[in-house]
Amino acid sequence: MTVRLGVDIGGTGIKGAPVDLELGDLAADRYRIPTPRKSKPHEVGKIVEQIVQHFPDVDGPIGVTFPGVVIGGVVHTSANMDRGWIGFDADKFFGDLLGRPVTMMNDADAAGVAEMRFGAGKDRKGVVIMITLSTGIGCALFNNGVLVPNTELGHIEIDGKDAELLASGSARDNERLPWKEYAKRVQKYFRRLDALLWPDLVILGGGISKEAEKFLADVKVRVPVVTAELLNNAGIVGAATLAAGR
Repeated sequence: MTVRLGVDIGGTGIKGAPVDLELGDLAADRYRIPTPRKSKPHEVGKIVEQIVQHFPDVDGPIGVTFPGVVIGGVVHTSANMDRGWIGFDADKFFGDLLGRPVTMMNDADAAGVAEMRFGAGKDRKGVVIMITLSTGIGCALFNNGVLVPNTELGHIEIDGKDAELLASGSARDNERLPWKEYAKRVQKYFRRLDALLWPDLVILGGGISKEAEKFLADVKVRVPVVTAELLNNAGIVGAATLAAGR
């Protein structure tokens, strides 16, 4: 059994766990700490360090996700975190902090890789989109199983607004939307994605996926929509998988 550590940085919580890379499943209960209100790199770094120290028996490279565009370990966007992340070399920072090789990646990309490898997208061909509805909206796009990295389709414009302001999990919470009303928002968003990309499958993940039975049946779209099988652990699993070069 090969085990690696994955850490998933989100706008509301930072969580990590060891991952069995053969099964694509957590090898121990995940450990979660709320994201600091001032989500600056060094404040977040302290939390990530605590999570890594919580699993002292797991060695080797570490995968870390971030809710923004990450290219070559450098963060380029930070919609739901402190703007101090923009232009920040996260691979070097976390590598120096933890004393181990670290691979930083977009959070939705990591979640998508996990679902395509072990979950709802396994062995699926054609165009598959993984959408994570949480604090914001993340997106991972695949063509015949190959990731197109850093697609920020959570920020397409709908009715003159950023889609995140319309259909994210935090938008539902902030506006106290009933589930049927929220379903209409998600439907509008998914129909726009469908019109642009004509995907063969949409996988719904992120924190809101745990509540899918409350609204997904009311989302009427052409493309089949399924719930992520790894649910909110997909980012952790994908981070560990990519860090191990798999």
